[in-house]
Amino acid sequence: MKKNFILRIFFIIIVIFFILILFFKLNNKDSITQNETEIIDEKVEGSNIIKDVSYVSKDSKGNEYKLEAAEGVIDQKESNYIFLTTLKGSISLNDYNLIEILSDSGKYNINNYDTIFSKNVIITYLDNTIKGEYLDFSWEKNLMTISKNVFLKNSKSSLSADVIELNMGTKDVKIFMYEENKKINIKSIN
Repeated sequence: MKKNFILRIFFIIIVIFFILILFFKLNNKDSITQNETEIIDEKVEGSNIIKDVSYVSKDSKGNEYKLEAAEGVIDQKESNYIFLTTLKGSISLNDYNLIEILSDSGKYNINNYDTIFSKNVIITYLDNTIKGEYLDFSWEKNLMTISKNVFLKNSKSSLSADVIELNMGTKDVKIFMYEENKKINIKSIN
């Protein structure tokens, strides 16, 4: 009987010990989660959020680049970059029709106006619509490079490729695939 009594007490002590360990671990996790939340809130409150962002750039030839976004956050590490959401860009070239660009997010360089558009990128000009996931636009180089799941459609044809590159200075368009053995897919629309 003494053995049973000692075993029960030993068992109760072990159970209490495990309950205390679990209690301290859970309590410690809550405090860590609370600290992490405070840090996240502090970052949001301390960040530089700008609503209804708008930039306009003109070059010496009279070409104009406008960029609008629902919201911008200045990069804390490199203050010349702004992360943007819900972007709308337009490029008005003197000797060319208007080019419009839409995307879900992007990154803008306030020093040289270069912009990366990403997620659901749509470019429209003339009767052409180009869709992709990534657009690197350089105002200085007069170059737009759209990549990742690129699809172009107009009234005469449609095509899919890896990359479409548009030189706005020369109006040259390059369409290519990353791998030599893959072909650009072009379909005629009747």
